[in-house]
Amino acid sequence: MPTLQDPLMIVTDLDGSLLDHHTYSWQPAEPWLARLQANHIPLVICSSKTAAEIIPLQRALGLSGTPFIAENGAVVSDGLARTSLPHLTESTVDYPSLCLQLAQLKQQYGFKFTGFSEVSEKEVSEWTGLTPHDAALARLREASESLIWRDSSEQFALFCQQLEVRALTLVQGGRFWHVMRQGSGKGAALRWLLQHTTQGDKTPVTIGLGDGPNDAPMLDAVDYAVVIKGYSKNPIILQRQDKHHIYHTAHFGPEGWSEGLAHFITQ
Repeated sequence: MPTLQDPLMIVTDLDGSLLDHHTYSWQPAEPWLARLQANHIPLVICSSKTAAEIIPLQRALGLSGTPFIAENGAVVSDGLARTSLPHLTESTVDYPSLCLQLAQLKQQYGFKFTGFSEVSEKEVSEWTGLTPHDAALARLREASESLIWRDSSEQFALFCQQLEVRALTLVQGGRFWHVMRQGSGKGAALRWLLQHTTQGDKTPVTIGLGDGPNDAPMLDAVDYAVVIKGYSKNPIILQRQDKHHIYHTAHFGPEGWSEGLAHFITQ
């Protein structure tokens, strides 16, 4: 088991993990946050939230200027600059063009879904429980669209097929479906980030924490995976075989987050 003296890196989801699913509080995790900070252990946020949401949260957590992954891996920051994945100019997609493609699909096939770009801050606030101000930040998207699916399973299969034709993919989060460019995702973004950040001359030991299906690629990419008990009916299915490096918590949210760190980190 790693210790606080090892070159650790903690990679965490936010909603339902470090943040309470309902209140967005991280208070139960404060003792562990202080412990990590005292031992100079980097905490990388890896979330479906936008960069506009993550940066003020980093400031509140004392993490300003540190790397983060936003929009389920569609956007990644090394702490200095943001970029989209994948990192090939011909493969990137910006938010307006993505929304245009989705509008065209809706018109052509009659798909019934509602994206963030189609509603106001008030509606996003009602969906999420966010304040109107935070809901406005959630709508400041750069490379992915969040949506609520309101159609049949047959139409859903056709929707996924048409996204694939357009080199797009669909990721399931705790509350919404997320459309982004193929090759994006929390796992791909984390692998890129690990290649482009160093911790002295040592390779960091990574511990990942998440509660939703969209966290699976990230949890497969870390050394130790904490599956936090979540409210989603869809289980997290990991591909990794080292079961002794996977821990399922008994608690939800920041309580489970702290429980997972305590399980893997020898104090």
